[in-house]
Amino acid sequence: MSGEKTGLHFDLEWRITLFTVVMVPLMFSLGLWQLQRADEKAALASSFETRQQQRPASVSELWEQSAESLAYVPARVSGNYVAGQYFLLDNQIHNGKFGYQVLNVLLLAGSKDSVLVNRGWIAGDSSRRVLPDVPVIEGPVDVAGQVYVAPGKPYLLAEQQLEKGWPKVIQAVEMDKLEPAVLGQHMGRVFPYPVRIAAGEQGALTVNWQVVNMSPQKHHGYAVQWFAMAGVLLVVYLLRSSNLGQVISRAWRTSK
Repeated sequence: MSGEKTGLHFDLEWRITLFTVVMVPLMFSLGLWQLQRADEKAALASSFETRQQQRPASVSELWEQSAESLAYVPARVSGNYVAGQYFLLDNQIHNGKFGYQVLNVLLLAGSKDSVLVNRGWIAGDSSRRVLPDVPVIEGPVDVAGQVYVAPGKPYLLAEQQLEKGWPKVIQAVEMDKLEPAVLGQHMGRVFPYPVRIAAGEQGALTVNWQVVNMSPQKHHGYAVQWFAMAGVLLVVYLLRSSNLGQVISRAWRTSK
């Protein structure tokens, strides 16, 4: 027809345009964020592997080091577990089962100082009526593990309040909150980070520490999904708001 427009033209609808303008950059930025997280996880895994080759150091040698230099450093602690004095880190799932991580106070040998040894996971009562019966380890121990430095502050809905008496159920390991409870029972200092016990060591429960909760490959996969969704939304918007489909179809027919 003589009145048919042959060039590309747009018929913009403001609501669809606004939705696209907001969502496409958002999806693209989420894809970039996933790529950034992949790089961070890869660097963390590489650092972990490197530090595991180091000789386990005594906690007394690590006391004054920075948090960055301490993360996942192999450590060895010698002393006595304090019977009954432990924290139960709540909401820990292992193989689909509810439970806790047990952070036991350990008095360091030849010192008044102490350290929290994370002995691993123990099953709990899903109804939360009864706390688990944590095995008591008597006598001196010499155990290996790794210093755990949390990557950031935990997200809590409200300020954590510690219960009276022992054991104490906690929602997160906030050492500034836990330290006074330990010092209330013992003199000396408390090592500023918990030591995660190695599997097979004396007092270890179910131990399956994960350095990263999601592999870099999964982050890459999520990034591809976000980029793909952004691309699809943009293409759908262009087809919906213009005669691009007709222009492409006409060009294809002409080329035949």
